[in-house]
Amino acid sequence: MGVCFVVGVLGVLILAHAAYSTIQYRNVLKIMQEEFSGPPFNVAIELSLGLVLSVWAALTVPGKFRSINPESEENRVVLLPANQDFMVFNHRGKLFPQKTDLKLKH
Repeated sequence: MGVCFVVGVLGVLILAHAAYSTIQYRNVLKIMQEEFSGPPFNVAIELSLGLVLSVWAALTVPGKFRSINPESEENRVVLLPANQDFMVFNHRGKLFPQKTDLKLKH
């Protein structure tokens, strides 16, 4: 485990703690019968710190990109089978009306 992975885990734990703190703050406000307008400042700082650590770890942990070898046999396009009886093209476009002379109602 590298340092980046540990930073990512720490970032996720900070985010979870900030979520727990916000839920606890809302429960206190319900007991005091006050309205929730947002998390406290320290929770907002905790959220931003956890977000920065998590995003940084997510960008650095996977490693470096490797180049693709265009001559490799693994990069070839797979052809469709000759039997196309089972190809079905259903989409949600059939739910829309086909009339183009519809007018907007005001």
